[in-house]
Amino acid sequence: MIRRFILVLAALSALWSLPVRAWGEYGHRTTAAIALANIKPQTRQRIALLMQAERGLGTATCRVRSLGDAAVWPDCIRRDGWRWGYSFPWHYQTEPVCKPYDPKANCANGNCVSAQIERNRRILTDRSLPAAQRLEALAFLAHFIGDIHMPLHSGDNNDQGGNAIKAMYGDAPVYNLHALWDGAQAERAISSAVPPLVRRYPAADLAALGSGTPAIWGEESWRLARQVYTRAFGFDPCQGTPAPTVVIWTNQTIEATLPDARLRLTQAGLRLARVLDEALGG
Repeated sequence: MIRRFILVLAALSALWSLPVRAWGEYGHRTTAAIALANIKPQTRQRIALLMQAERGLGTATCRVRSLGDAAVWPDCIRRDGWRWGYSFPWHYQTEPVCKPYDPKANCANGNCVSAQIERNRRILTDRSLPAAQRLEALAFLAHFIGDIHMPLHSGDNNDQGGNAIKAMYGDAPVYNLHALWDGAQAERAISSAVPPLVRRYPAADLAALGSGTPAIWGEESWRLARQVYTRAFGFDPCQGTPAPTVVIWTNQTIEATLPDARLRLTQAGLRLARVLDEALGG
């Protein structure tokens, strides 16, 4: 029994140090579902046509049969680093929360999330390209628009976007601050939302929440990241106090942060809808 307990603790310790995937599967599928509920019928039809080229992706263990599948596909293929390792830096564009924001920083040769959103948007729009290549672009685009809306994929405090800070979600360990925010926090934000996040939004909301560019979206997340750190630490990370190595996300903090998570998920879904309509609906 003692040996089993030690093994469990060791496993948790190992997981604490692993980099995690923005929003997790639930968050990414929710973003895709919001988009699907708000795109034009013609856009939905053209997405379905692209899905017919799934075999051309050559990823039999990472299926793309729906927009939800597409939104998690770029994380699924991470298991095959020998083939897809070059795409790993595309999921983020972290910048220090205590320095001025630069939308072009940390993006050498286009290896960052904002540049890859634009690149894959152009590929998806180009109907002269093979369907499988455009389907791959659709999957990257659906995923990366989710990623750029997660605060700790844009903001950093010399801790790998919160990955180096161990965290507790109430009484439960959830590996690190990054995993806490995009996993348990996002899941609670989605499941407790009233009205539900996945719904048809009025035109006014589409205009207000679905606007902007990747550079703007990244800066929004960067600004929110500083608030995430402030809530987690109990002080502003830019005031010079050394950051803790372990944080406890109290129930009060959880409740206070839910609106931020819901807003970012909703914005991601509506902005994805707009981009897909522009790329496929014309």
